[in-house]
Amino acid sequence: MLLTHRFYPFTGGIEVNSEILATQFHEAGHQVRVVTWTIEKGEKSFEFDVLRSPSKVELIKSHKWADVVFENNPSIQLSWPLILFFNKVNVVAIRTLINRPSGKLGWKDKFKIWRLRSANKVIAVSTPIRDVCWPKAVVIPNPFRRNLFRVIPESSRQKSFVFLGRLVSQKRCDLNIKLINRLRSSHPSLAYLSVIGNGPEMDSLKELVAEYDLTDRVKFLGEMHGEALIQELNLYKYILIPSDFEAFGNVALEGIACGNLPIVSDSGGLLDAIGKAGISFTSSSIDSFYEQTVKLLENPDLEKELRSYGESHLDNHIPEKIGQRYLDVLETAYSLAHPKKSSKHVSK
Repeated sequence: MLLTHRFYPFTGGIEVNSEILATQFHEAGHQVRVVTWTIEKGEKSFEFDVLRSPSKVELIKSHKWADVVFENNPSIQLSWPLILFFNKVNVVAIRTLINRPSGKLGWKDKFKIWRLRSANKVIAVSTPIRDVCWPKAVVIPNPFRRNLFRVIPESSRQKSFVFLGRLVSQKRCDLNIKLINRLRSSHPSLAYLSVIGNGPEMDSLKELVAEYDLTDRVKFLGEMHGEALIQELNLYKYILIPSDFEAFGNVALEGIACGNLPIVSDSGGLLDAIGKAGISFTSSSIDSFYEQTVKLLENPDLEKELRSYGESHLDNHIPEKIGQRYLDVLETAYSLAHPKKSSKHVSK
């Protein structure tokens, strides 16, 4: 059984990864039931069970049914029946920081940490998440949707920079605008940015664009999904990801898959996400952001080298390989808890 607070049709990182993992578990021959609070069903159907907004009775029955309870990020409201089934095998994946933005721990955070202590196995989505949240965790990076994100050979790729993400303060899209303002003087032919996404920072970002008189160089395209998003990403050479913190950063993989070379902040899991296939700058520093970008723009050999790592890097993040790594952990946890039973009979 896979527990995920949100699920399809939402398209955030945890939701997408929950769908990918559930699909891989099912295709590997296991019985899968996804339990989520998401009520909306969307247009897509699944070959595994999806229990939406469960009642207390349904939640208890599902926990009783499962051989392994896998939490795709700690979820107190979905995993509380484990108290009733204290011998149930439980594996938890940590996909976000557990502590508050201030760094302090609230009572829910403390309860999550207590729950991690009782888990059979813990998985962290990146090295920084492991180091900060649970040093004993197994690091398994995120997969990406390779059936969707891909290079379109006939694309002209004549545009320079693109940003893809929710427009919130943590994503630091304001640094992108400041970068374009600097590049306008040094590299005017390349100083153009498209912003794909929406969010509460939209108005302030537009005000910043107006303040710098960049309305002809920065375009807000709104939210894009599916094939339209892939077609758009294939028009750009570079994807900018200046976030203050990302637990991993799937957008980096998605950009690489569409032929965008990522320029990322060195904070959080973004370095894990790009491997050798991108370049990084000092988090929150516009000077470093500008210097590293110019270094890339003026060094075609460096760009060629970074791009040469893209295919092999993506190969390590395909759904089949990541799904199998998760299954290895789940099956090991079950085998250690039930040494006389075969893990091949595990229903997740």
